[in-house]
Amino acid sequence: MAWLSSGRTNDELVSQMVNHKLIESDEVAQALKKVDRANYVVHKKDAYQDSPQPIGHDATISAPHMHAHALSILLPSLHSGARVLDVGSGSGYFAAAVHHVVGPTGTVVGIEHIPELVEWSKSNLRHDGLSGALDSGQIIVVEGDGRKGYPEHAPYDAIHVGAAAPKIPQELCDQLASPGRMVIPVGTHHQEMILVEKNKEGHVSAKELFGVMYVPLTDRRHA
Repeated sequence: MAWLSSGRTNDELVSQMVNHKLIESDEVAQALKKVDRANYVVHKKDAYQDSPQPIGHDATISAPHMHAHALSILLPSLHSGARVLDVGSGSGYFAAAVHHVVGPTGTVVGIEHIPELVEWSKSNLRHDGLSGALDSGQIIVVEGDGRKGYPEHAPYDAIHVGAAAPKIPQELCDQLASPGRMVIPVGTHHQEMILVEKNKEGHVSAKELFGVMYVPLTDRRHA
């Protein structure tokens, strides 16, 4: 039903996803309504299409329903004040959405290996009314190899990975809190969205959720 969920405005886009049961959480719907996708895409006329879009540098912004799925999967770990890592943060859209869930006491770290996207995403966040969150450190966007995580603010209650890795990076598992959740697309030719969970005792488990198609998680040398 994703292809039927496009709208003429951001509110209409989110409402369509709710109507088609792509979003079943009021908390997720309200968070996405606060993030105007037009501030995070290159082609503004296509902002409210439920489809992935190129943002330059061989990167994309995921389809809105995929961001909604990821947010819903991570929701049990997105309590007020949570620490969240967004790997391959790209446009900054998902970091903004998570910020609206974890609130002003939370910390959202976006890590992106393409410096031009780091600066563009910060500009996007400011255009979307989040200058205060950036200036206060509620949202932090850094340049780096996301496969290695960002130890400075670990452990993370939740980790979102926005590009496909050939396998689950051990560094990301190590930086996951106990308990904590990570959602990551894994695979090369065939990809699966994987839910990684770490329990209170530190035991890590992984579960396949559904098939996906993402751009590969790379470093600057292979961008």
